[in-house]
Amino acid sequence: MMSVLVPFRQLEEYCAHILAAAGLPDEDALLVASSLVDANLRGVDSHGVSRIPIYVKRLQLGLVNTHPDVRVVNEAGGALVIDGDNGMGQVVMQRSLELALSRVPSAKTVSVAVKNSNHYGSGAYFAKKAAAANTAIFLYGSAPSTMAAWGGRERFLGTNPYTFCVPAGNREPMILDMATSVVARGRIILAQQVGEEIPEGWAVDPNGEPTTDPESALAGSVLPFGGPKGYGIALMVEVMAAMFSGAASGPEIGDLYDDLDRPQGVGAFFTLHDIGAFQPLNHFSQRMEHLFDAIKQSGPPDREVLIPGELEARAAQRNKEHGISVPSAVVADLERLSPDGRRLANPDDAMTNAATRK
Repeated sequence: MMSVLVPFRQLEEYCAHILAAAGLPDEDALLVASSLVDANLRGVDSHGVSRIPIYVKRLQLGLVNTHPDVRVVNEAGGALVIDGDNGMGQVVMQRSLELALSRVPSAKTVSVAVKNSNHYGSGAYFAKKAAAANTAIFLYGSAPSTMAAWGGRERFLGTNPYTFCVPAGNREPMILDMATSVVARGRIILAQQVGEEIPEGWAVDPNGEPTTDPESALAGSVLPFGGPKGYGIALMVEVMAAMFSGAASGPEIGDLYDDLDRPQGVGAFFTLHDIGAFQPLNHFSQRMEHLFDAIKQSGPPDREVLIPGELEARAAQRNKEHGISVPSAVVADLERLSPDGRRLANPDDAMTNAATRK
């Protein structure tokens, strides 16, 4: 698969320009672009700029509110219910996080249920912001039906992502950001976009047979990780993200790609915990560093033990220095959407012209 290297700031600005032309206010366009490029930086390309075309399509069809009134509709103690007013998922999540963080100094623990939202991209992007404010975050998100219940036949649950993040002193924060399926559906969509097969064990076709064809996989069902355990966690996420918030659930959620006649109605639930309310921050940071050291020393001499999020942090540092490898097919999609015809892969730029093979 051919790709080109693009400086991350250039990619961010280019995508923000596309989203602004599609109707998002400049500040929101930059936020959405930043969240997608951050996923690419971390090597999570399934949640990166390959999503731009479908975001633009939904904006052009009027399926997303470009000026949402994201507001608290119910508040009791440290518990909030927020209506996203059908805004872009990243915009709703950012404003919800800001509302929650403003209450942390007094409430110490804040729980937020979000309804009437859309696909918010990678949970890690927002989890890192929570960690930067010295809070730990648990984030649950609902998603369109792509996975059958364990023992079921029809798609019902989404890939229902789960994110946990906590700061770790002088180390990178621990970030566990995962789908409850074997793989995020976005990785199958990306394989379809670039014409690649998927590994066996990711999904089944509409007849319930294993498949390596992304088209058949998208028409069929992704598989939960860990069999019934993954299904159980996916259902837990569904309860938190949809039942607590009053958001759409299961087949009620609009599919990002296929349901182009209605909003998605995505829900989310997150809890922020002020670390200083439980342990002195310096003490907590030192203990986290010692914990990480102990874990990394627990493996054999010839094999490194990794902390969740460590590989992604390394990828982000590398990609910031050398550029993000963007598949040529994705580059072509973005350039078709450019409102002024400007190219992303500038042949006169040494970095963006550095074609590579994966």
